[in-house]
Amino acid sequence: MAVTTMKISAEMGQGFKTTVHCSQDFIIDQPKEMGGQGLGPNPLEIFLSSLPACICAVGRIISNQRRLKVRSISVELEGDIDKDFLLGLTEEGRAGFTEIRTYVAIDADMSVEEKEAFAQEITRRCPIADNIKNTSVLVPYLK
Repeated sequence: MAVTTMKISAEMGQGFKTTVHCSQDFIIDQPKEMGGQGLGPNPLEIFLSSLPACICAVGRIISNQRRLKVRSISVELEGDIDKDFLLGLTEEGRAGFTEIRTYVAIDADMSVEEKEAFAQEITRRCPIADNIKNTSVLVPYLK
C-alpha cells in the first residue's frame, strides 16, 4: 500500500471569497445574489465538480493502462441538497447531498456491456466516488 498525504490550505478573505492553495491556487466564492462577489464557483459546485473530473481522469488512466481507444468521456451530474438545513432554517434532514446522479457517456468502439464494465471499473477506482460512498475519518484540529 502506498499512502500519500495530500495537503491543501484555504483562507477566507472579504465576504465569502476563499483562496484555496494547492497545485494551482483558485478562488471559491458565492454568487452575488447570495452575498458573494461571484469570483468563482461556490463550495458545493467545487465538491460536485470533483466527481465528474475524477471519473474522466480515472477513465483515461484505465484506458491508457489497457490500451483502449477511448476518444472521450463526458459526465453530467445532478445533486439534491436541502439548502434550508445548511442555512439553519430547519433541523430536519441533513446538510449534505441526499442523492448524486451521474450520467456517463463513453465514446469508444465498445459494446454496451463493455462500456458498462468500464464505467463500473472507473467508479470502483475513483477516489472521489469512494469518498462519497464510504465514510472517511474527518478530524478537525484547531491551530
